[in-house]
Amino acid sequence: MSAHIIDGKAIAEAVLAEVGRRAEALREAKGVQPGLAVILIGENPASQVYVRMKHQTCERMGFLSPVHHLTAEVSQEKVAALIADLNGDARLHGILLQMPLPTHLDEQLLLEKIDPRKDVDGFHPVNAGRLALGLPGFVPCTPLGVRELLVRSGIDPAGRLTVIVGRSNIVGRPLALLLMRKERGSDATVCVCHSRTPNLANLTRQADILVAAIGKARFITADMIKPAAVVIDVGVNRIEDPTKKSGYRLVGDVDFEAVREVAGAITPVPGGVGPMTIAMLLHNTVQAAEAQS
Repeated sequence: MSAHIIDGKAIAEAVLAEVGRRAEALREAKGVQPGLAVILIGENPASQVYVRMKHQTCERMGFLSPVHHLTAEVSQEKVAALIADLNGDARLHGILLQMPLPTHLDEQLLLEKIDPRKDVDGFHPVNAGRLALGLPGFVPCTPLGVRELLVRSGIDPAGRLTVIVGRSNIVGRPLALLLMRKERGSDATVCVCHSRTPNLANLTRQADILVAAIGKARFITADMIKPAAVVIDVGVNRIEDPTKKSGYRLVGDVDFEAVREVAGAITPVPGGVGPMTIAMLLHNTVQAAEAQS
């Protein structure tokens, strides 16, 4: 029997409906419209698509959503000055610096310029530290979306061996910290694997919940999966497909068609984790607006 397909689009819409109700309550009670500013630097096609999707979702939810599109040659000082202006704008409750940045810009220094109260991406060292300590703060949107997918699908990570393949500061590392918290939707036993992990398949085959966030197309194969395991595919990779008008299609880090025959539940790509990332961004933004107002 094939695995249950976890519908990220449907779950994301449920999250957005809740966000919309919270935003409407803010407008009615305090006259506050949640505001999210996005900084896009350069002409990276994937970044442009992501920013457009975020902006469209913000508009649909009634958020203020200015996009500041800067040239790829912009200086570190000008980006820092823009962030300072956005920090001081009371209409804006969240600031998102779209990654990746041109190589001449210092990503970490610019992230540290963002007011932690407006760091709705959860990448500022203050919020990263609060996550590590189990304190309230903004959690990066993709890890938060992964946990929400599990919770809303009736999958309780508590006590279950959760293997995360990938240790990035965007997904793997914060997800591990989030799932280890002593709270609802967490309490997992977490193992983080990466490019230096020997005998990777021996570990993934023990996982009750497997999260693939390594950035390699179809890296996780069926023989790496424990029967009936939950498989969460965070990867988004382009592969050539001459049957598509674009010449390519999107696949995850998991060999979906083969793994679905072994797993108990699995997220598709697209339509799995991706919609949740945007939904949790707006969740964090309305949370910031509530706190600041």
